[in-house]
Amino acid sequence: MMQKYIEKILRAKVYDVAEETPLDFAATLSEKINNKVYLKREDLQPVFSFKLRGAYNKIASLTPEQTAHGVIAASAGNHAQGVALAAKKLGIKALIVMPKTTPEIKIKSVKARGAKIVLHGDSYDDAYAHAMELVAEKGMTFIHPYDDQEVIAGQGTVGMEILRQHNGDIHAIFVPVGGGGLVAGIAAYVKFVRPDIKVIAVEPDDADCLNQALKAGQRVILEQVGLFADGVAVKQIGEEPFRIAQQYVDQVITVSTDEICAAIKDIFDDTRSVAEPAGALAVAGLKKYAEQQHLQQHTLIAIDSGANINFDRLRYVAERTLVGEHREILLAVEIPEVPGSFLRFCKMLGKRSITEFNYRYFDARMAQVFVGISSSGAENDRQHLIEQLAEDGFPVTDMTGNELAKDHIRYMVGGHAPFELKESVYSIQFPERPAALLKFLLSLGSQWNISLFHYRNHGAAFGKVLIGLQIDGEQRRRFEQCLSVLGLAYRDETGNPAYRLFVGGSEADGHR
Repeated sequence: MMQKYIEKILRAKVYDVAEETPLDFAATLSEKINNKVYLKREDLQPVFSFKLRGAYNKIASLTPEQTAHGVIAASAGNHAQGVALAAKKLGIKALIVMPKTTPEIKIKSVKARGAKIVLHGDSYDDAYAHAMELVAEKGMTFIHPYDDQEVIAGQGTVGMEILRQHNGDIHAIFVPVGGGGLVAGIAAYVKFVRPDIKVIAVEPDDADCLNQALKAGQRVILEQVGLFADGVAVKQIGEEPFRIAQQYVDQVITVSTDEICAAIKDIFDDTRSVAEPAGALAVAGLKKYAEQQHLQQHTLIAIDSGANINFDRLRYVAERTLVGEHREILLAVEIPEVPGSFLRFCKMLGKRSITEFNYRYFDARMAQVFVGISSSGAENDRQHLIEQLAEDGFPVTDMTGNELAKDHIRYMVGGHAPFELKESVYSIQFPERPAALLKFLLSLGSQWNISLFHYRNHGAAFGKVLIGLQIDGEQRRRFEQCLSVLGLAYRDETGNPAYRLFVGGSEADGHR
């Protein structure tokens, strides 16, 4: 079977429209991690993503009868642009079904390449289901984003180019994974030609469908996926990619949102280009792997897979980068509510810089502050600081890995509720579109009293809300049932220490 893939990759017609992208040496990142790092610049494709390769190879393989009926795809981003450009190049009509949450910049980009667009639903799954209905109705050929042999072969040309461009020693190639088409194509080619080279898949730790499938020994469907790296936010690995990955992928590395943001900055430092979160995923995995394995002076290659990022998201990326680089520590610190305490706290920090300090008077005995502190980036620096603070009489709760604290609480520190509220708190994701916040509130109705609310637009397809309501018992069950009926992903945050320490009512944090 692998022989068949090699033949398909060698015969792939991708170069009618795609570029052979450079393999650039990342000098700054190489020096930082003491390894030789190269970036495969798929962000330089005409559609700023590798997706064009697989889309064109599939469409170019269609019969005259199939091309006469046209092609259809479901996508919110890079695959849509690849299908649109490929179809335009071949003179075939194309229809793209996109979720209504798709940013306007991506809709315009697809229209500019000649495809017709249908907006349907709030997610890829909604768009996919509608596309399947249109396939049956119009007789068009569906172009799958990853679970198709011709698509996989098209993406496999990335691996073929890497081995042609660098014929020396390569320790590992790091590949971002969503549905698995890219890693399957690269692994099939690389392991046939150079089985000594490791192929390492990289996934977000909140969207690790390949990782979970490999652990289970079969494909699984994730209950929900994180949406920061929206280009790889896939609930189930493709059937054919999984079959190949089981045989030829050496390892899966999962990375956090903060680590992805730091990798976006690393790519910018070396190339002066801005990768999308999914585009920087492989670099984040490369860095984490090199640190875990204590690698020195090895050749490591990462796929810079795309640069389709909304400008609005850069603010969020910048905010999370310092933590991702291990250069900022976020802490909740108790400080005695007496004159001179803050000065003593600052003196104890020595030459460390305070990057953020949030405080509001609430208790006559102790102050609870949310503080950001610069870090050297050394492996044990955070733990050493926490132990030092505790020894000096400043009890600490580490917030560096607390998503609620980073997404909401750090912007809300302004005081606890003045009395017991019997409050339940939830973080909720809802589709981001015009008037989305109003529609969300209307959908909840007026049956529950809202006691806390925080929302920030991050330029992504889904918005994040932190909401507190004065409910308990049966009302909690009814509220959660309402969210499920609305199809909204949610998490109960009532017990989260970030909430309890900074904005909870008196019963939440022990003050009575």
